[in-house]
Amino acid sequence: MFEEEKDNKIYNLLISRGESKSNDHKQFYEKLYSKTDFLWKESVAASYSHMPESFFNKIDVIIILSGVYNNNKDEIDDIINASKHYNIPIVLIRPYGVEEVPENLESIATTIIGWNANCIVDEIKNVVNGEYDELDDY
Repeated sequence: MFEEEKDNKIYNLLISRGESKSNDHKQFYEKLYSKTDFLWKESVAASYSHMPESFFNKIDVIIILSGVYNNNKDEIDDIINASKHYNIPIVLIRPYGVEEVPENLESIATTIIGWNANCIVDEIKNVVNGEYDELDDY
């Protein structure tokens, strides 16, 4: 039998924060923690608009929880601007229990996924390794 190759990389994530009715942030953390073979850490700042380049150069991927966008537009827009400026890929997570994402977020996302823990981890790894399908224009 072939044993799956162990990935020892520690993925540095910037995860959007904020409140939502379905508590997306807490549920997202639970998904990541459920994947004990996925090594990650999170970079957090009080304000992303004033962080230096050295902060962003360490980030592998930005995770935007689209369910928290409406209540946290300014902070998430700062994250999006940093993503564009420093060329950091964005994994957009659909709102919990909903398929639709805000159009402006869809247009900047590298990829869009739902809430399956395996899919989340696989897509983060794929995006970091440049192994993802480009989103189709709608």
